[in-house]
Parts: sequence; structure tokens; C-alpha cells
Amino acid sequence: MAKIALKPYVLRDCTLNIKNGATDLGDYEGSVSKLELVPTTAVQTWKGLTPSAVYQDVAASEWVANIDFAQDFETPASLSQYLLANVGAKLTLTFKPKQSAGVKSASIVATGLPGSIGGAVGGFATSSVSLPCDGQPVLA
Repeated sequence: MAKIALKPYVLRDCTLNIKNGATDLGDYEGSVSKLELVPTTAVQTWKGLTPSAVYQDVAASEWVANIDFAQDFETPASLSQYLLANVGAKLTLTFKPKQSAGVKSASIVATGLPGSIGGAVGGFATSSVSLPCDGQPVLA
């Protein structure tokens, strides 16, 4: 059996570009502290009266883009402002986890939802959103 070499990476030196259709909204990696594309896959199981009568079916995965970002309601094109003003917009997220020739980027279409406003006294105001996605990420 072949041994598979592992090349783990530390998440840094990332890029995150967001588009609305053909309109390039910009690069948001300076505003975002976390981006993860997360699947949820439902498995249905039916069991009969005998132990050998077990059947399973796996549904297509549903994906969300979990994003943590700094709130900014001063900069006109900030992620905070854009998400608040464009609820329901279909956004193409292209995320490259490391600036390296061997690391692939992941693109997915997500539906825009607004983040929170405000936070704890004495700290940076941040927000978290979970944007529902169409299909699964495309690696390139």
C-alpha cells in the first residue's frame, strides 16, 4: 500500500475575493479573520426486523460559508456595509488559503446575509455570518 505524504499548512497569507455576478467587489482578506466552507451531509437509514436489513442513502451535501470579520460601517465598500445592503445577493467567494503555487483556491456561490452590529465594550466590533451556498466548492 502506498504511503501518502502529508503537507499540512498554517492558515495565513490568504486571499478572499468576492464578486456579485460579473461585478468584482474587491479583495476582503484584510477584513476577515476566519473563513471556512463547511458541508452538512444527511444520511438516511432504514432498518428492517433482521440485522442484515439495513439500508442507507446519502444526500447531497449542503454547504455554508462561515465568515468572521471586523465590523466597518465607515468604509463605503466594507463587507459589513455590503452584506447589510445586499441581503439575498448571489456572491461568488474565491478563497485561497495560502500564497503558494501548490495550494488550490476554492470558489463557491453564497447568498448574502447581514452580520451583526455592535459588540462588547472595549473591544473591536466583530461579526460572524453563515452564508448558505449553492452546490459545493470548486477547487482550481
